[in-house]
Amino acid sequence: MTLRRWFSALALGALLVGGSSALAEPEKKPKELASFGTLRAPSPDAARSQAQDWLKGVGKTDETTTKAFNAVWDQDRPLLDKVADTLALGDDEARKLLAEASNPAAPAPTAVPALLKNAKQPVYFRSNLALAYAKALSNRRVHEEALEALRTARPENVVDPAAYLFHRAVAEHAMLLKNEANDSIVQLLDDVQDAPERYKMVAALMHFDMLTWRDKDLGWIARKMDNIERRLELARGGPQTQKMQKEVVARLDELIKELENRNKNGGS
Repeated sequence: MTLRRWFSALALGALLVGGSSALAEPEKKPKELASFGTLRAPSPDAARSQAQDWLKGVGKTDETTTKAFNAVWDQDRPLLDKVADTLALGDDEARKLLAEASNPAAPAPTAVPALLKNAKQPVYFRSNLALAYAKALSNRRVHEEALEALRTARPENVVDPAAYLFHRAVAEHAMLLKNEANDSIVQLLDDVQDAPERYKMVAALMHFDMLTWRDKDLGWIARKMDNIERRLELARGGPQTQKMQKEVVARLDELIKELENRNKNGGS
């Protein structure tokens, strides 16, 4: 289903439930991208075979590792989680990175690990490790490094293209990168044949949310303040956060002056 048809179906549902106010002020559609439906996750058997081939390629063929691998892949879990566990089995550095990224008590990273940028590593390893790493950071709202990690990979090279595009859109939306987020949403809805409905629904909600965005209005201030609060919770009170705080204060000052001028001129 194309983006336009999918949004139309969602909009119709919203109108039936909540009336025309659900789409009170339509905006221009996000940039159209070519839709070929070319992205699809491999079958469970194919994904298992790929993971096993990689594990053998790094020399992990001992009985203990083989038993652990079979235990991972015999479980009913998402493919990405199984691949991540396989990478952790075969590479100690990958295991440490994923453990740190998933640990809510661990400090948020301030840079993308060099392992994800190492071109000497196989594409399969780097791409799927980047996605698993970014997903773990996204769950902790560490959107900056999650996005940077995803930028080291491509959706066609990961075991779960839908998860790649979804978490990229989440990070871009949270960081107020409107155009980039809309492009990721378009690609998710148009090009991933087997994207889960939960991803599609949240992606559509993010799209409709961004239709209401106006530059430097009160909503813009609220979103900036939410981002500042998130960064402070991550112990990121450095220059970037201070710059955002100054932008909010400056805009609030401008709004106050505008209101004062209206009152002086007899405005309501």
